[in-house]
Amino acid sequence: MMFGAAGYSPLWGWALSFVLGVFITLFLIVVFNVRLSRGERDPIRGAIARRLAMGPSIVAVGGGTGLSTLLRGIKAFTRNITAVVAVTDEGGSSGRLRTEWGVLPPGDVRNCIVALAENDNALRRILDFRFDRGELEGHSLGNLLLLAVSELCGDFSVAVEQMNHLLAIRGRVLPVTTEGITLVGQTRNGQQVRGELELSRHGRELQEIWLEPQGARPLADVLSAVDEADIILLGPGSLFTSVIPNLLLPEFAEKVRDAQVPKVYIANLMTQPDETEGMNVVQHLDWVSAALGAVPDCIIVNSEPIPEDIAASYAEQGAVPLYLDRRQREIIQGMGCLCIEAPTALMTTGQPGPGGTEGRRILRHDPQKLAAIIFRFCRHLGVSGSGTEEE
Repeated sequence: MMFGAAGYSPLWGWALSFVLGVFITLFLIVVFNVRLSRGERDPIRGAIARRLAMGPSIVAVGGGTGLSTLLRGIKAFTRNITAVVAVTDEGGSSGRLRTEWGVLPPGDVRNCIVALAENDNALRRILDFRFDRGELEGHSLGNLLLLAVSELCGDFSVAVEQMNHLLAIRGRVLPVTTEGITLVGQTRNGQQVRGELELSRHGRELQEIWLEPQGARPLADVLSAVDEADIILLGPGSLFTSVIPNLLLPEFAEKVRDAQVPKVYIANLMTQPDETEGMNVVQHLDWVSAALGAVPDCIIVNSEPIPEDIAASYAEQGAVPLYLDRRQREIIQGMGCLCIEAPTALMTTGQPGPGGTEGRRILRHDPQKLAAIIFRFCRHLGVSGSGTEEE
């Protein structure tokens, strides 16, 4: 074993930092939950908690930034939320932990847990803290915490449940499966591509997509959540690497398809370079319908104009806004899918660049606008528990 100049193994330094980080995080979580339990004894907070407990049961399916954005909005209406998260991520910190430790990728799960946590910015900053040097460079503290709890529990799904309870989140987050699965696709020219990263690079050329090994089973709790749902939301999120991977588990797709509740697909605001470049809304809906085995009951599409400077910035990377034209509306109507067009976009500013330069303006779904649309739809359909108002 190699040791550094001071007589310490680099691996030992990594482990020490890891353990220290996890200890600090657990301590802060305990402090946070003490504060939360005191706050719930407040009459106003108690009334809010009771109102949220009466909200509809929602199953939200996806992964990545899109799903966590949606969760931040709908948690203001109900705490009866189950986020079903894809586990095929291979990039960044999640990909490294998957390769080095053999665990399921924790990044999307972490993002969703943080999104459903009570409104405490300090806690979000702690779990999203990302190391910028040493052996831990690129890893977020939340990912390492999930890794540590997974090692302690010996099961990723149990670790996620423990995190759900530790953070006292509004709802729960579940991986769609705990089996190690890989995305595989075939392009129109017969080329086979493996893994999320390669598949996203060839998305616009794909003819077919599946999971390997085949026959992976969804969690029992995921299936139970669908049975109890009042509405099922698909997306927003990367089409081939966030939304569809969940539906490639046959048992889960069948359960969602047969559920006698509304299924709503939330379209992305923009195409994604390579992955969905050149695709329109109808083509997105076609892929989702094929994976599900049925056309969703409703689709939500943004109608808010994108500022020219932001659209131009995205166009340089190959991304364009996803709007509907008359022909697409007619096709969607012919599919028997209700189309809701409404303003759902939010322009934000990213992190400052090198030298303090202004961060790039980023386009995201507005959590509040999107949630308001969903719950107006619930009230229109008479979905139980949907007579709530946003806090």
